[in-house]
Amino acid sequence: MIPTFGCWNAPSNQRDESRISSKIKANVHVHAAAPQSKTSQGAVRILRISLLLTFLYIVATAVAGVRGNSLALISEAGHNVSDFLALLLSLFAVYLQTRPPTSTKTFGYQRAGVLAAFVNAISLVALSIYIFYEGAQRLFKPVPVHSALMIVTAAAGVLMNGIIALLLYRSGKDVNLRSAFLHMLGDTLSTAAVIVGGWGIMLTGKYWIDPALSFGIAALILWSAVGIVRETLHILLEGTPRGMQLEHVTQAIRGIEGVLDVHDLHIWSLGSESHALSCHIRIADIPVSASDLILHEVNDRLRDSFHIYHTTIQLENVVCEVAHGCVIPVGESHGAGHRHTH
Repeated sequence: MIPTFGCWNAPSNQRDESRISSKIKANVHVHAAAPQSKTSQGAVRILRISLLLTFLYIVATAVAGVRGNSLALISEAGHNVSDFLALLLSLFAVYLQTRPPTSTKTFGYQRAGVLAAFVNAISLVALSIYIFYEGAQRLFKPVPVHSALMIVTAAAGVLMNGIIALLLYRSGKDVNLRSAFLHMLGDTLSTAAVIVGGWGIMLTGKYWIDPALSFGIAALILWSAVGIVRETLHILLEGTPRGMQLEHVTQAIRGIEGVLDVHDLHIWSLGSESHALSCHIRIADIPVSASDLILHEVNDRLRDSFHIYHTTIQLENVVCEVAHGCVIPVGESHGAGHRHTH
């Protein structure tokens, strides 16, 4: 709480000394206590199980695709290879994200998950282009397909991918895990489509259904991948976090008692769930102990209203003129300084 204001008539040299001291100490770097990620330990366990199941399914799908001469199953096997690599990359990224900051990586490795998601998404784009190409070849030259084998193999895939997707969905909203979840969700839907295609071939004898189905799978993969690419690029280019507007943050800071103006405001993401802010805040010509109360109030509001836990705030003093009613807060002193809590 900011104390009530009262008039202060300090000598000129005392005001200058206070202003200089405030400028030195008010360029404050603050880490509020960010909530610990709930996904780290659970995500590692889920990703390991997913890797094992995916590897076994890749072998089964590839063998069935070759024996049944099904491009849809072969494309599913290829897709699952990319999923296996994506899950492996996600597991490595989760490990990196738990590592503490160092003297050369002062923000830690929070963007490891973002980079993993970006690489995963790019690999999905490449895979979808390959499936489009292969599907076009078979669309003009259909080949016989073993529909019964397609159905049995795809049914096993729906069960496996569905379980993995559900586990990843429950593990958190981190973009890294979400990219892995989209991989597995795409697998579940596309494999279900293979079952439908197998029944269609069995009932009609139209083998072009298999490559046509591959087009649908590739389109689904491409759609999900492009969304992840856009989001990860936005984070890597230090864009304002999605859903957050600078105007609303500025208004919230200006609404705090003692804040006269806010400028040079920047907000960006360190990771998909970790945001940082830097800005300059103009306040009255007041003692450092009083300015620290304003700083604490600003950080409390940023934490509670916008979930921003990492801030770098520079306080700037206006020139104090008694004739213009310069005032200072008088009351309890908390002291200004440097605060780090993890």
